[in-house]
Formats: sequence, C-alpha cells, structure tokens
Amino acid sequence: MSVVIIGGNECMVSQYKGICRNYGYDAKVFSKPKTNLEYMIGHPDLIVLFTNPVSHELAHIARKKAAQKGITLAQSHNGSCKALQNILSRFA
Repeated sequence: MSVVIIGGNECMVSQYKGICRNYGYDAKVFSKPKTNLEYMIGHPDLIVLFTNPVSHELAHIARKKAAQKGITLAQSHNGSCKALQNILSRFA
C-alpha cells in the first residue's frame, strides 16, 4: 500500500516515512512545492494533507488529484507525528 504526504515539516520527513513503514505503507513526502507535483503523486491508496504547514497551491493540487482519481484524502490541521499515526490507524 502507498501513501503520499503533502505538507508537514521539512525536518520531519524521515520520521513520517518511518511511521508509514510501521503501518505497512510505502511513503512519498512532499513538504514544499515541486514542479509537476500532480504527476509525481502518482496513484496512491491514501493522500495525507497537513493543512496548516502547507501552501495553498499544494493543498489545491492534493484535493484536485484526490477528486479526479478517487483517492482517499485525509486532512489534518496539525503536521505532527501523532496526527499521522492517528490517520494511518484509521486506514490500516
């Protein structure tokens, strides 16, 4: 299973990936804007959007991609490790 995390803190990328690995997910993390992000997201099983520490552009791309491809989108205002654990425990 795969998850894409959009937003969050740049210094916590390795922690996010470790948490996802513990829940059996392969993770891609995009904490800052990238060119062609829509194509880099791919077709994951879950998109996690941390809404507080993310630009409006990234949030728009995440919501649009989830709606177009029928991907489950989980949003959290907080970009903490505990917030990610709570999200993944609901979907694991």
